Amino acid sequence: MTVSSRNLHLLRLSLRVRPIGTRGFASHSSESISFSVPPEFKTRTPPYAALLTRLDKVREILNRPLTLAEKILYSHVVDPEEAFAGKNGQIRGETYLKLNPDRVAMQDASAQMALLQFMTCGMDSTAVPASIHCDHLIVGHDGAEKDLKASIEVNSEVFDFLRSCGRKYGIQFWGPGSGIIHQIVLENFSVPGLMMLGTDSHTPNAGGLGAIAIGVGGADAVDALTGTPWELKAPRILGVKLTGQLNGWSAPKDVITHLAGVLTVRGGTGYIIEYFGEGVQTLSCTGMATICNMGAEVGATTSTFPYTDSMKRYLMATRREPIANAASAVNNLHGYLRADAGAEYDQVIEINLSSLEPHINGPFTPDLSTPLSQFGEAVQKNSWPSKLSAGLIGSCTNSSYQDMSRVASIVRQAKERGVKPKVPFFITPGSEQIRATIENDGFTDVFLGAGAKVLANACGPCIGQWARDDTTKGEVNAILTSFNRNFRARNDGNPATMNFLTSPEIVTAMIYSGDMAFNPLKDKLIDANGNEFMLEPPQGDELPPSGFQQGDLEYLPPIDPKPIQSAEVVVSSTSDRLALLEPFEPFEGRELKMNVLLKVKGKCTTDHISAAGAWLKYKGHLENISNNTLIGAVNEETGEVNKAYDFDGAGYGIPELMIKWKSEGRPWAVLAEHNYGEGSAREHAALSPRFLGGRMILCKSFARIHETNLKKQGVLPLTFVDEADYDLVNGCANIETLDLLQMLNNSVSGVITLKVTNQDGSEHIIKTKHTMSKDQVEFFKAGSAINYIGSLRRHQHAQEQQI
Repeated sequence: MTVSSRNLHLLRLSLRVRPIGTRGFASHSSESISFSVPPEFKTRTPPYAALLTRLDKVREILNRPLTLAEKILYSHVVDPEEAFAGKNGQIRGETYLKLNPDRVAMQDASAQMALLQFMTCGMDSTAVPASIHCDHLIVGHDGAEKDLKASIEVNSEVFDFLRSCGRKYGIQFWGPGSGIIHQIVLENFSVPGLMMLGTDSHTPNAGGLGAIAIGVGGADAVDALTGTPWELKAPRILGVKLTGQLNGWSAPKDVITHLAGVLTVRGGTGYIIEYFGEGVQTLSCTGMATICNMGAEVGATTSTFPYTDSMKRYLMATRREPIANAASAVNNLHGYLRADAGAEYDQVIEINLSSLEPHINGPFTPDLSTPLSQFGEAVQKNSWPSKLSAGLIGSCTNSSYQDMSRVASIVRQAKERGVKPKVPFFITPGSEQIRATIENDGFTDVFLGAGAKVLANACGPCIGQWARDDTTKGEVNAILTSFNRNFRARNDGNPATMNFLTSPEIVTAMIYSGDMAFNPLKDKLIDANGNEFMLEPPQGDELPPSGFQQGDLEYLPPIDPKPIQSAEVVVSSTSDRLALLEPFEPFEGRELKMNVLLKVKGKCTTDHISAAGAWLKYKGHLENISNNTLIGAVNEETGEVNKAYDFDGAGYGIPELMIKWKSEGRPWAVLAEHNYGEGSAREHAALSPRFLGGRMILCKSFARIHETNLKKQGVLPLTFVDEADYDLVNGCANIETLDLLQMLNNSVSGVITLKVTNQDGSEHIIKTKHTMSKDQVEFFKAGSAINYIGSLRRHQHAQEQQI
């Protein structure tokens, strides 16, 4: 493959201070101004001086006030002149940015494929600091100790693989039991002004500490790990103005559950959500993290907050005082961590915290938002279950000390009146630090005394790792959780379980009633003596008065691990859990011809495309996990789930037909409706279709992360110019591209013309749109982004060898 001088130039720009074989915290320019920290904090502190220098260049070109999100994002651009000059200020929603992120975080399920791809690039270490977090593969059932032991036994091969990758490439390894990726990132790595990528859709949690943290697929993470510029279309900026102050039963979770109802699951697509206004200063750092975390559910690129006193308090409480001082200095002297006066947003939504009431969202979608005062009526109107079957709190969204202390205040009230929960109550600490601290401060005893089951420091039921045994599959029931996502069958594998999302405070109050219509703001409970009483609004501390406890120190990896080149990464050729990757074939250089394997009806999330739960064990084995591809999808033509039909009318499971057509050398396409690929960042939803012979996904609209993942794997993602054309195409129809080559060779407009021939002989010419950048075109030609990056790396390495 030919490597253009332009792309080599950009690669050198991204690597000019870290050639192959070296690493650093994404130093970008000179350090003419000092915001120094002790050596042990250096890899965890953004290079503020260099970022300010870069930002000055951006300001010279754009000559306008900037939002906070723009400041952080644009100061991480590789070459401001190339990115912004000559664009007449048309940046947001128009210009592709080449960025140098500061850090990468990977959870264990997605890290497997990310690292398998990274290994093909031939590097000795990562170009930026990175971390691996073992949190997704731990099943919740019997409680922390038993569950952790059982999960380590079952997943030892994967954990050993990830640990060995950490040793070989100098990546921090946070083992099983250490905690959930997003909580650990908040406690250790997220800092104001940071730009990081994470292989999980809820990576924006780090925005609670003023970072720009973006969820991506593994191939995107490899960009940053190899020092290759990471590309993103400049997001528009949605400003959310917060006024007033939360009170009573309202909590930070209600800000985002309310906002999800306003925006819907795709209303934030293409935007960064930036919060501002006097209400911001009243929120805790962890409360802001909760809000940013669930911003993923509206499709936003990420969410962030300006620097506040609560951020400084949290940094100091988590043993990062030098970073807090540096952040305060850069903000006080240069205003880097807040929006400029006069900065304009593309859209503004205002929320009065003082009048915001608790909200409950669901079932089956996180944007069906109902104020608590109207929820009882909604239960009756929609024939939702009238009785609660379980309450679950914790997860990466709501497991902070403040959350747990407020919940403990409710449980204590109930205990004083002799009241026990009416339903099972599960609690998931977000990290070993949180677990140790709530145990030290007596909260764990309070929870256990109420009959709660404390699960391992892991994702557990939130992502489907819940071995539930109090219901049967198909049994209609309702659960209340403080989680962030509630797609059908997501939590316990039962498609009839209705998960309603709300704050941990409301979950806890309602377990004492068991009635889905219970409203603690006005309804009464009956105590042990038969007397009526009302729960008082919860109270709690923002931070632990006695400080955070670190807990088991064996979980703590070295702060700045060095790569050990002699370390061996073993992948058995007979393993059914892990398999080395073979590169996808490059583009053949001719117009595509394929057949429609499936028309998908309605919502099709990454849970539908690449189910989690029991399938998580195959995350490192592409062939095996591909057997779940689109098994949750509904066939638009028949209404059946996991059913597709061959040319002769024979029915197959969807992956079975994919495998058959692949063996016959028949490329295929899938048609879908709106927001295709909503939800998780899981790139298997793109890898598996590509592996099984898929060449095109044609839909009405995409979720951002999934569209990017498809581009990275060499799948052509297209959207209808006229959505009504979806109805013109039938299953097994032949599709030909008419001007794909022209687009690829000349980077022409974003329109690609298709010729559709249905089995009945009817023909249609359909206009579609693509959003591929110049680099993404190169990915497509090379067969995948990893193929392309590997080619660049080999070429660069050959040049360096000649010097």
